[in-house]
Amino acid sequence: MRARRDHHVGAGRLGRTSARWRGGAVVVAAAALSLTAGAVPASAAGGYTVTASIPVGGDLQGVAVDPATHTVYVPNPDDGTVAVIDEATNTVTATIAVGSDPDAVAVDPVAGTVYVANAGTDPAGTVSVIDAATRAVTATIAVGARPDALAVDPAAGTVYVTNWLDNTVSVIDVAARTVAATIDVGTQPNGVAVDPAAGTVYVTNSTANTVSVIDAATSTVTATIDVPVGSIPDTVAVDPAAGTVYVVDVYANTVSVIDVATRAVTGNIAVGSEPEGVAVDPAAGTVYVTNSADNTVSVIDVATSTMIATIPIPAPLGYFPLGAFPFRVAVDPATHRAYVTNYEGGTVSVISAPRAAPVRSLASWRGRQPMDLAPSRDSRMMSAWPACCAVSAMMCRSTRRADHRSPGANQGAFGSGCAAFRSGSAVTSASVRRATSA
Repeated sequence: MRARRDHHVGAGRLGRTSARWRGGAVVVAAAALSLTAGAVPASAAGGYTVTASIPVGGDLQGVAVDPATHTVYVPNPDDGTVAVIDEATNTVTATIAVGSDPDAVAVDPVAGTVYVANAGTDPAGTVSVIDAATRAVTATIAVGARPDALAVDPAAGTVYVTNWLDNTVSVIDVAARTVAATIDVGTQPNGVAVDPAAGTVYVTNSTANTVSVIDAATSTVTATIDVPVGSIPDTVAVDPAAGTVYVVDVYANTVSVIDVATRAVTGNIAVGSEPEGVAVDPAAGTVYVTNSADNTVSVIDVATSTMIATIPIPAPLGYFPLGAFPFRVAVDPATHRAYVTNYEGGTVSVISAPRAAPVRSLASWRGRQPMDLAPSRDSRMMSAWPACCAVSAMMCRSTRRADHRSPGANQGAFGSGCAAFRSGSAVTSASVRRATSA
């Protein structure tokens, strides 16, 4: 069995295992729920319910959703594959062989392409390019050392990859399938997210406790935003409709809220213990945060910047009392279901929201024409709508195994996730053609 990923060891901090036992009482309570019921009662989590647990296997970390086809992609770093999950049946329908130690994934729903970061390829990592229709790897692109996270901007035709050991971001040209630029950022970059409407990329730098702001047009860092000292900023997600960036602060047990216009931290929202992943459902106006040490998922209301629900994640069979160790999360904005990867037990938990329809409309979106974020009644347009207007996928990354670290490093490799949001006017026609022809 592979060595457990203990990526919070550095800087004199407690390792992952001891941190988990510190939250033992909460862990036991969450695990006990899994022994008595297959789903968490809605009343216990503000109406949010864990409706399924999908077995995948391996030490799961990254996850991404294709909202056009309602397909979930989950890399399995233990066997070098990507599991393909059908949302309708909650079953794995295919397994695709990729590179060594894949732990982050992103989807371009317009082009029907999946990108997977393979962190175990030395000295440099690689990105596998998968055709979603044929489920075949069509290209392998060399990037920097230990790629951690990916974000896709389908309108610009670029993919951004954080390289944890190089302190860089690789910019991939989608058409040429080559690295077009390499950008220096802060130390040990983890998460990456794209705001296509503003042409801006956000990168979390874990040991620098900063967020780098990149101009997508020039591939240069234009600002550096400080987050709480010692917080270890991990994953990042953008809500382009609200003009807000959310950064998970692992050791602060908070989510930092950044205003896109001012590039300043406007608040810090308390969540659970050792948060890892973050994903935005822009139409519902909610943010999901996985809390690894207490086996819960926090739900934040975007309008009030307050936590409105805490969802216990049941422990997989045989993992009592440690629990599931929820790691990353991705949201399908059409169905409002969230998909959580559990590092322990190799399962994916499915969370259903208490309301089935979007509740948020936009009068405008940074100069674009007025739009309504509610999907069409037609089922095919329902599939196309998220790809056209809001979200491509949530990507996520993970920690580096101890046996894969560079000699003497003894420092943390922190997760990454990101949401790359789509500019509706730039991608509508292609998305609709793809969704309606399926």
